[in-house]
Parts: sequence; structure tokens; C-alpha cells
Amino acid sequence: MFKVTPNPPDTDPIPYDAALEPQNIKDAADRAINFYLSPGAHKIPIPSRNTGKIYLNDPTVDNETLLVEATETLSSASDMARELADSIDSSQRKKMLILRQVIMLSELTVNRVLDNQRLPNSSQ
Repeated sequence: MFKVTPNPPDTDPIPYDAALEPQNIKDAADRAINFYLSPGAHKIPIPSRNTGKIYLNDPTVDNETLLVEATETLSSASDMARELADSIDSSQRKKMLILRQVIMLSELTVNRVLDNQRLPNSSQ
């Protein structure tokens, strides 16, 4: 009988990484220790983070529109949680149903805020 895979299987050799040289590792460890434990050591300033703008809400959108979008998103999440709960075993199903309940409570809260918004009186 022909064996498809060799015994042991052929593997690619581990590529050489200069950063894993013992001296480089020691230097990195020394920098870390000096940074956190030595108050007089030269510290390299940590660069500030640029906040991502990929998920930015348009600042000109009114509150009512934002609440409507949040309600629709929560409703979709609730539907997805329900569908997932129907397709998994009983031990995980209970957790998914609890998650769905939390989503539904959040949706009710957003709907309440939306209902409490005073719409401008069009008769004036």
C-alpha cells in the first residue's frame, strides 16, 4: 500500500530572523526594564494614536436619525441572535437567548428615547 505522506512529513525550515538573536532579545529586555523601572533612564516618547475614521458618524446627522439607525441595528442583531439560538445546542442556546434579551432591552431603551423626542410642532 502506498503511503501518501512521508513519515515524518516534509516541513519548511524555520526562516532565520535576526530579531531573535540573543543579543537583540537582551537589548529589548533591557530597554523594557529601564523604561518601566528606571526613572532616570532615557525614555522614548510613545507616539500618539491616530483615531480611526473608518466608523465615523456624520456629525451633522440629527439625534432622531441616529436613534432610528440604532433601533434598526439592534433589531437586526436580535434577529441574528434568535436565528443562531435556533441552530446551536442547548448549553449554548441559553447563552444566546440571554444575549438576545440584552439586545432587545437595549432596543426598547432606544425606542423609548426616540418616543420621548419632541417633534417640532408643524402647526406654528
